[in-house]
Amino acid sequence: MSLIKSISGIRGTIGGIPDEALTPLDIVKFTSAYANFIKKDSSKGTIVIGRDARISGDVIASLVESVLRSSGFDVMDLGLSTTPTVEMAVKEESALGGIILTASHNPGGWNALKLLNNKGEFISAADGKELLDLVDQNAFDYVPENEIGKSLEPKDYLQFHIDQIKALPYINVEAIKNAGFSVTFDGINSSGGIAIPRLLQSLGITQIKGINDIPTGIFAHNPEPLPQNLKEILEITANSNADIGIIVDPDVDRLALVDENGVYIGEEYTLVTAADAILSKQPSPTVSNLSSSRALQDVTESHNCEYHSSAVGEVNVVAKMKEVGAKIGGEGNGGVIIPDLHYGRDALAGIALVLSFMAESGKKLSELRASYPSYQMVKDKIQLQKGMNIPEILQKFSKHFDTEKQITIDGVKVIFEDKSWIHLRPSNTEPVIRIYTENTDMEACLKRVEEVRTLFASWGLI
Repeated sequence: MSLIKSISGIRGTIGGIPDEALTPLDIVKFTSAYANFIKKDSSKGTIVIGRDARISGDVIASLVESVLRSSGFDVMDLGLSTTPTVEMAVKEESALGGIILTASHNPGGWNALKLLNNKGEFISAADGKELLDLVDQNAFDYVPENEIGKSLEPKDYLQFHIDQIKALPYINVEAIKNAGFSVTFDGINSSGGIAIPRLLQSLGITQIKGINDIPTGIFAHNPEPLPQNLKEILEITANSNADIGIIVDPDVDRLALVDENGVYIGEEYTLVTAADAILSKQPSPTVSNLSSSRALQDVTESHNCEYHSSAVGEVNVVAKMKEVGAKIGGEGNGGVIIPDLHYGRDALAGIALVLSFMAESGKKLSELRASYPSYQMVKDKIQLQKGMNIPEILQKFSKHFDTEKQITIDGVKVIFEDKSWIHLRPSNTEPVIRIYTENTDMEACLKRVEEVRTLFASWGLI
């Protein structure tokens, strides 16, 4: 059983002992702390909630709504929704905040509460720390019966979300419609099974073939959109004369792509393609996190624009984007952020942007991918065990590569003279240490990962 309390929310496996897994008691305590955190600014108003299709979602939603109403807030429950849709609803409703019930890429059996501020953005690190302190102090306060909040009728915010995407200056709806695209998609038995067809149909696409498109919450495969989990969609895309294959995670904020030949383009090049699309229309700085591909920097500089990096985590990317005035940014995990829409990763916006770019350029997805620098990346992880001293591990890792350039704002990233790199950092969403490495050669990537694993073995950690 696992329970992870972090500045971005609470995440864990369902069932078990309180404070060791995500139990009803943990959900009530955490939601109560969030409600009291919100009360600092206002004790009356609306909070928006929504969820992915996980089996535990409706039970957790009931608990969350009950606590929020018992704390005096009105609640608009969007039900089965996407993370970016909830984010946009918070802003449009002038709500005090929002809670998204999703464990994102984690497998079935997990769920989480992801917390938004009144801008529809994830709460800051400082706010997250304050909220965790409230949890530890049991600092909860509920209202009397005559002040209990109302349950508000939900609006069709998915359609609002789609309409706002279509209105972006970077999206040419007419060109997409006239292109006559054939599209496949994998909805991973969650919200994408509803959201993706509605988006595509709204863009004038009629040739749509979906798999795992019924939102049962029982995932047909591991929901993280990595190639080893996606054999079925790769084969279907290759054999159906499709122009593009689309893969999302359960809450539809991560996007991976498959080209017309059934070749996995992958999450890293989702953001690269999206950035190329926007920069071809409007010069702008770009931002991605330290674990994202160097390809974004290369493409940005090819447009004579400036690239910036941030610590891992959507809230950190957003902060840097605001600082430098970026019109496009995101994370190499397929997270595309377009501030003209909202400051949040948005797979639906990414889909529309890539389709528009293909339609206007007349290029196939494989041709777009071939025009970008070709880097290979390996993502690995080492399970954390009780007693592991993460600062000590990072210090040892840094010392091992002390002759190389290093960035230490988030774990340790080592950059070598040939521009290849390796990044070691503790995960915000799983009890693991993540290993990312990139090079122009896959064999070199694998050797770097093996070098790190050998180090861990020499330290007696695996």
